This record gives sequence, structure tokens and C-alpha cells, in this order.
Amino acid sequence: MAARIELDSVDRVLIRLLQRDGRASYTELGREVGLSAPAVRARVQRLTESGLMQFAAVTDPMRLGLPVMALLGIRVATAPQEVIAALEEIPGVIYLVATAGSFDLFAEVVCRDMDELYGLVNERVRPLAGVREVESFPYFGIHVHRFTWDVPE
Repeated sequence: MAARIELDSVDRVLIRLLQRDGRASYTELGREVGLSAPAVRARVQRLTESGLMQFAAVTDPMRLGLPVMALLGIRVATAPQEVIAALEEIPGVIYLVATAGSFDLFAEVVCRDMDELYGLVNERVRPLAGVREVESFPYFGIHVHRFTWDVPE
């Protein structure tokens, strides 16, 4: 398990501000928290180098021509590591988690159309060694996709 990173109140405010606008300048952030731009830069660098925070461009799959999205519930017959490694190589898999409960893994996938989803499930995922069962849950819409959850005290 990763070591917990200790945050002070300024770190928490910086994270909240960056969650709202990841392109805010160090000068703008400094005005908000009462620090100089170099001091803010050092804090942000510490937060990113620790692995606590990262910056990423979030794309809209629909605008990229990938309007079909689904969650795949996957049950495995073996240790999941081999299946995880194989799923990581499939380009349409954009999110993959190991879990407990009735499914061993959940994979979120994006596709161009329903035929591509069918092929991904039946020709790429089901035949993988160790996969026992796959259940797909196509999305009708995404209603909440948060990147601004609060930072615990």
C-alpha cells in the first residue's frame, strides 16, 4: 500500500483549485493561498512527484468517434493478474479494476459502434486464458463523471 501523504490546509486549497482549473498559473494560485509563485510551484511539484496528484487531458469519447461505452463484469477462473495483463493490452479498455463480489474485474470500454463492442467482448475478452464469464453493461448515458472529490482532512 502506498504511503499516506500528509497535507496541510494550503495543500488542500491548492488541490481544490487545480481540480477546478488544472491550467491555473502559479501566480494565480499564489494569490488565492497567500504564497509566492515559486512557493506554489514547489508545493505542486511535491504533490505530483509524490504520486498524490497528476495532470491529464480528459477527452470526450463521443467527440473522438467512440460513442458506444460499456462496463464489462468479468469473472476469472484463475488468479486475475494474467487476465489483467492481457486486458491492459486491448486499446478499447480505458479503465480496469480488480474487485470483490460477484465479479473479479470490471473493465470500462469505448467503441465506435455496437459491432465493435460485440467483437471486443466476444473475440478479444471472452477467449482470454483465465476468463470464465463476461457480462456487458452498455451505457445509455453518463450522468456524473467527477474529478473534484474533496480532499479529506
